[in-house]
Amino acid sequence: MILGSHCSLKAPHYFLGSVKEALSYGANTLMIYTGPPSNSKRKDISSFKIAEGKVLMEAYGMKMEHIVIHAPYIINLGNSKKPETSQFGVEFLKEELKRVNQLGAKILVLHPGSHVQAGEAIGMEWIIRGLNEVLEEDDSDIKIALETMAGKGAECGRTFEQLAYIRKNIKKSDRIGFCFDTCHTWDAGYDLSNFDAVIEEFDRILGIENILVFHINDSKNPIGARKDRHENIGKGYIGFDILHQIVHDPRFETVPKILETPYVDGNAPYKEEIEMLKKRL
Repeated sequence: MILGSHCSLKAPHYFLGSVKEALSYGANTLMIYTGPPSNSKRKDISSFKIAEGKVLMEAYGMKMEHIVIHAPYIINLGNSKKPETSQFGVEFLKEELKRVNQLGAKILVLHPGSHVQAGEAIGMEWIIRGLNEVLEEDDSDIKIALETMAGKGAECGRTFEQLAYIRKNIKKSDRIGFCFDTCHTWDAGYDLSNFDAVIEEFDRILGIENILVFHINDSKNPIGARKDRHENIGKGYIGFDILHQIVHDPRFETVPKILETPYVDGNAPYKEEIEMLKKRL
């Protein structure tokens, strides 16, 4: 099982500190942002202590192929109402791919984008245009994992069909995979209590071989609420049993699974939640 969590990336140890944090949770993978997720400030990656982090990873059997990078929320390729915002996202995503490449990671999770009330069809066309421009200039083997979204507000990517349409129209479609977020998928209306049926539908529309990473989160909301509010494992509407089944599914044994659950009383819950999920029932 490849199981970890979101970890911080901060001075003075940066990536080395992220690896140490993950190990303190009993994790064998992790997810980071290369800078603040809500703004464009980025520190030169040469100071990230990448080599030291990789040495520590190797000592504990962690692999770079399982490390996940999350693109910042400020990227919105789907904004046709403000083309300059979409183009900013294109340029920032190009630079983010370079940073991921410098780190040596292979998976970049991206929220597809919001159509900002222009309509889903228009939003998806702008997302396609943006991704094609980004990938046209990038010759790395990094894959962009489009995240399954809850459908909050004007989000695109709340259905498997929408994600399939985007991928089908990307010229380098082999560079596009998916991040299956349990909270988002549940909030979008997919009943994870019958996980096999949901995965069968996913496979038919998107192909399960294209699931590059799972985000493992419970949900504060009943199914179909389209609100996207993460809850701690076993404390929400999805429930422990379903999430335990997902992380132990042998079809996804080598797919990284990342916890993004809320802090409890100011403390990360990941050590306890990882221990809970690792146990065989």
